[in-house]
Amino acid sequence: MSLLYGMQLPVQSQSTLYAEPWEAAAGAEDLLAVARAADRAGFDYVAGCDHVGIPRRLASAMSTVWYDPVATLSFLAAATERVRLLSHVAVVGLRHPLLTAKQYATLDHLSGGRLVLGVGAGHVREEFEVLGVDFERRGAVLDESVDALRAALGAEEFPEHHGKLYDFEGLGQRPRPAQERVPVWVGGSSPAAVRRAAIKGDGWLPQGDPRDRLPGQIERIRRVREEAGIEGPFVLGAIAEPLYVGAPRWDVGRRTVSGPPEVIAESLRAYRAMGVDQVQVRFRSRSRGELVEQIGEFGAEVAPLLP
Repeated sequence: MSLLYGMQLPVQSQSTLYAEPWEAAAGAEDLLAVARAADRAGFDYVAGCDHVGIPRRLASAMSTVWYDPVATLSFLAAATERVRLLSHVAVVGLRHPLLTAKQYATLDHLSGGRLVLGVGAGHVREEFEVLGVDFERRGAVLDESVDALRAALGAEEFPEHHGKLYDFEGLGQRPRPAQERVPVWVGGSSPAAVRRAAIKGDGWLPQGDPRDRLPGQIERIRRVREEAGIEGPFVLGAIAEPLYVGAPRWDVGRRTVSGPPEVIAESLRAYRAMGVDQVQVRFRSRSRGELVEQIGEFGAEVAPLLP
């Protein structure tokens, strides 16, 4: 299988860590243009984040712009044809699994089976407190939520789960997902998150691991799965440095990998050599038009050079 490539959507989340200035005034038409460009350019997925509310203490860094992932991905599903729709990540412990299953099963049904459910433990204490969820036990909550979601997103019209936190049976939910098995990718880079991904996930979404940490994390996942006797496909992810295809005529930042297609491809091929299956890319841009152009050039010029 060749190296897959996907991208986090702009506009939808606007943390100061990565948002470009032009995104502040952007909206629905910009999201549509970017998603359609990614669809045309062969991207495996477009992704949206999940936050219910940002406390004042974090608002200056994180901003309060966080579009709902289910609503956003559903909106984009109707405007695209093949690109998959990833929640990166859904903080599923904030909601009852049956509610989450109803939303994401509907999205998978309406999109013709294009959902990838990315899940994570979350990190904003105030979100948990206001919704009545134990922040300190969020790891355990996520563990059981994944089990409950596996049941609720399975083939059964009347799913059943009996756990410590959630207990349900006899409640039918249709429509069912279009996929026989909705892929669940687990996000996070702490030891607990990496182990959770290995044991419970179909893939791993790292959270900012630099290149030199990835081989160790990948080896840990493989070892845990082997020790647990877990077989079958598993998608290992990475998040690349910011990219700019071509010679930039503006300051794209010292961490940005820029240059001709071969230079970009060589940088990404190093991830494949580590054992990575999918890499999330992000492009520096000064406008929607420049971003759409970068996406197109990547798909046409860089992607054919990837293994």
